[in-house]
Amino acid sequence: MQGAIAQTLAWLEHAVIGLNLCPFAKAVHIKNKIRWILSAAQDVDSLHSELRAALIELNSMPMDRVETTLLIHPNVLGDFIDYNDFLALADDLLIELELDGVLQIASFHPDYCFADARACDLSNMTNRSPYPMLHILREDSVSAAVQIYPDSNLIVARNQRTLAALGPAKWATLAKRFSAS
Repeated sequence: MQGAIAQTLAWLEHAVIGLNLCPFAKAVHIKNKIRWILSAAQDVDSLHSELRAALIELNSMPMDRVETTLLIHPNVLGDFIDYNDFLALADDLLIELELDGVLQIASFHPDYCFADARACDLSNMTNRSPYPMLHILREDSVSAAVQIYPDSNLIVARNQRTLAALGPAKWATLAKRFSAS
């Protein structure tokens, strides 16, 4: 299972940072402020419990020590529709813990598909990770990053151009560096 962390790290370095899909990721990675959690969950209830613990723990840690958490869960929610349904439970958990507005959850999945996209569209690759994953971010961190980065509202369009210029064949070659087999 440690291979899931290694593959996700390779994805972060080669795709997310390497293609600059998230201009905020490099600094957090270089400063070693990412908490990596490999979930042992085999079912939704166990994952929900692990997410609860991860949210509470990130909120209790000083931001200068840990800025963000990646909760990788290779054994549960492999189906994207089920994963997408779980995101509502994750948002409800933020509200229940009174962390809505303090923390947020970004979604990544091997079969990620934006609502307005076809499954084969390269634009989906911005959120396709080797394994299902929940990325827990601090709202303060996101706000600070957005203030520093000029035109942060153009990141999605820039990513779409980057992936279109890369093309399917080059993406497939890149993805071999981190794909789960």
